[in-house]
Amino acid sequence: MKSSIRLATKNDMKSVHDLIVELAIFEKEPDAVEVTVGNLEEDGYGKEPKFTCFVAENENEIVGAALVYKRYSTWKGEVLHLEDLIVRKSMRGSGLGTELLNEVVKHGNAMGVKRISWEVIDWNEPAITFYEKKGANVMRDWDVVHLNENGIKNYLINI
Repeated sequence: MKSSIRLATKNDMKSVHDLIVELAIFEKEPDAVEVTVGNLEEDGYGKEPKFTCFVAENENEIVGAALVYKRYSTWKGEVLHLEDLIVRKSMRGSGLGTELLNEVVKHGNAMGVKRISWEVIDWNEPAITFYEKKGANVMRDWDVVHLNENGIKNYLINI
């Protein structure tokens, strides 16, 4: 098996979108993906790119992706956020997750960020174990807080 990691191109976004949908199904949220291939193409490759994406290829097929973007921490300064690291189910355990994470960490280091952060769903023990083995601190005492589109609208109505 010959695999490689590379910077994604606009033409890869259909395959990246397929991986995003596969992840949503795995995370028991099959209807949650609202982003389209067009959104990914425009947001990643338009005038002001909003993210950087790395892809894992195996035999000319994209079988993994890692999507990152800059954030700012009031404690640390510039940080890198790993939105998703996805490896196709059939390729898990092949080392591609490590290769993608390696690329993300090298990218963050080259940017000079003070931290790379991401979330992992609490029941995904294989992913948690993987991240901990890589030296990541899985902060189980913190909760992720989201205000979705309806929540935003309801919030604004009540202020």
